[in-house]
Amino acid sequence: MSKTKPDFGFDPHIDHGPPSDVEQIKDTTNYLRGTLVEQLENPVTSGIPDWDNRLMKFHGSYLQDDRDLRLERQKQKLEPAYQFMVRVRAPGGVATAEQWLQMDAIANKYANGTLKLTTRQAFQMHGILKWNMKKSIKSINDSLLDTLAACGDVNRNVMCNPNPYQSEVHQEVYDIASELSSYLSPRTKAYHEIWLDGEKVVDSGKTEESAEEQEPMYGKLYLPRKFKIGIAVPPSNDIDVYSQDLGFIAILKDDQLEGFNVTVGGGMGMTHGDTATYPQLGREIGFIKPEQIVDVAEKIITIQRDFGNRSVRKNARFKYTIDARSLDWLKYELSERLGYELEEVKAYTFDDNGDRYGWVKGINGKWNFTFFIQNGRVKDEEDYPMMTGLREIAKVHEGDFRLTANQNLIIANVPEDQKEKIEALITLYGLTNGEQYTALKRNSMACVAFPTCGLAMAESERYLPELLEKIEVILDENGLRDEEITIRMSGCPNGCSRPALGEIAFIGKAPGKYNMYLGGGFAGQRLNKLYRENIGEKEILAELDPLIKDYAKNRYEAEHLGDFVIRSGYVKETTDGTNFHDL
Repeated sequence: MSKTKPDFGFDPHIDHGPPSDVEQIKDTTNYLRGTLVEQLENPVTSGIPDWDNRLMKFHGSYLQDDRDLRLERQKQKLEPAYQFMVRVRAPGGVATAEQWLQMDAIANKYANGTLKLTTRQAFQMHGILKWNMKKSIKSINDSLLDTLAACGDVNRNVMCNPNPYQSEVHQEVYDIASELSSYLSPRTKAYHEIWLDGEKVVDSGKTEESAEEQEPMYGKLYLPRKFKIGIAVPPSNDIDVYSQDLGFIAILKDDQLEGFNVTVGGGMGMTHGDTATYPQLGREIGFIKPEQIVDVAEKIITIQRDFGNRSVRKNARFKYTIDARSLDWLKYELSERLGYELEEVKAYTFDDNGDRYGWVKGINGKWNFTFFIQNGRVKDEEDYPMMTGLREIAKVHEGDFRLTANQNLIIANVPEDQKEKIEALITLYGLTNGEQYTALKRNSMACVAFPTCGLAMAESERYLPELLEKIEVILDENGLRDEEITIRMSGCPNGCSRPALGEIAFIGKAPGKYNMYLGGGFAGQRLNKLYRENIGEKEILAELDPLIKDYAKNRYEAEHLGDFVIRSGYVKETTDGTNFHDL
């Protein structure tokens, strides 16, 4: 654009220092190839070297080990019980019934017999041995899903609102999410060569210039860190749009999609004890038409590619790139690359960020049934054959399966004449729409943590249900059993369960110890604040007991807990991520 460049008072090309070792890995591994082929065929160990494990993220997988067995195996002088986690992209969280059956089959044949529905609307499988990795990923691709870019320093799975009560709008938003996911995927052929026996098209004999054509957007070094995009459709903020590096908020006019407000710079991760790291909410920078969304997304990603911190990875997310320079700088840089400026943001309202359970009729006349799946873990238990029941539904279902951002599942687009058949199977297998669970459980979320996550400092998925039952006793005593309260737990400060947005949240500090946070916005519009540090279950319950009694007695009508604790002085309001650590 032909305009005078403003003086922002800083050099936007901030010198962060020498590149990190991960940047060196990306620079020397021939577009994500490394020595993965050789290491996967190495029969001496069930693991792979750390260098290749970091590279594996781009292919949608992490090497992990069973931490429950770690000490015993050390005593026996055995290597750790290595296994791989594989993450499967499902743009917008949508899969066909046939794809659900194939994910079920892969999980039972190669993984640990369970499926994890993630907070990014993806499938996750744990416990896959190295010898089964190629067969697993090939089977996933045979289902027309993939693991490419499910992890790594690229754009991740593009999220969108499942929106069962606005099916026509959802279809339009889902189509956009799918287009974004495809367009923003890495172009390297390494994935197809390694996992799908594709023809090798780039080798060391090629020039850098010809190889560069494979990554016209990302370039040889890809992004400084992971990048997340989500599309929300008001009044539901179930994807937590403000937590995304790049968010799009659908603006409807007369029930038609008019365009999107754009938010930038969200992100949940931080490091304990390092105030230079913090969660941050996305901030709105303007409005765009639907046909502009791919262009805007690409240009914003290239800004992060060019200016993000490639020296210190914990400060490499897009939120830090913006905060180091200013929102005005970003707007200017974006308009220069686009050749036009964004329009003014348009009005909208978010009411909540939860799911609507049970049967809901969409405006297209078809039915949708939302299951409550605690912490997203699909498995069979002795008295609750969830995995088997969902498998039988998938065999007869004519619509699709939608993974929600709250780790739940929607049997979507059920025709009127098929509803009775689906309902009969729900009843036969005793599947639940969440009615028998308290409102607290239905609004809870936890990451995997132990035993498989190598970053976990404390339990999360395995412990939160137990803690909730004890908190529910306090709620019952105060007549609040049906009160909607968002509660989230994470085994570490990376924030996979988006704990910084919970009205009550726990972030693992050490085995059995958590930092406790209060004051998040019920609709995901405000970060919470540290309330108590490094406390265990006894202290957690002791802190919550008088607080909940106070809330029951002194809250305003329809006042959410997150608003109450700020008004009552339990914590100060976090107005921006940069003051998240200010107490």
